Amino acid sequence: MVQSMSRVRHIRVTPQKARRVIALIKGKQAQEALAILKFAPQGASEPVYKLVASAIANARVKADATNTFLDERDLFVHRAYVDEGTTLKRFQPRAQGRAFKILKRTSHITIELATPDEFVADQPAAPAKATTTKKASK
Repeated sequence: MVQSMSRVRHIRVTPQKARRVIALIKGKQAQEALAILKFAPQGASEPVYKLVASAIANARVKADATNTFLDERDLFVHRAYVDEGTTLKRFQPRAQGRAFKILKRTSHITIELATPDEFVADQPAAPAKATTTKKASK
C-alpha cells in the first residue's frame, strides 16, 4: 500500500526534461532525493523538489491522522512518473507572411512515497527460471 502521494498538473516543463530529473530519484530514500534535487542543475528539479517535500508532508499528516509513528528517514520514492499534459500552441511570424508553430508542452508529475516494507511488498515477485533442454541438432 502506498504511504503518500503528491501530484502536480500542467507544470510548464516538457515531459522529456522532467523524466530526466525523475530518473535521478527513483528508488532513493526521500531525504536523499531532496538532497539530490537541491543541487541538480536541471530546471525541472525545483518543482520536483517541492513535490517530494509535499509528499513527505502528506505522509506526516496521514500518520498523525491514524496515530501512527512515522520516521521520515524510512520513506522511499516508491513510484515516480511523468505524463504529458496539455500543449499550448503559439504562433510566431516568419518571412513572407508565414507562421511558425511553437508548442509549449506541459507535464503531469506524480510521486508516491512508501516505507521499506511496503516498498518491497508491492514489487512483483521474480519469475522462476524455467529450465529448458535443447536437443542437439546435427
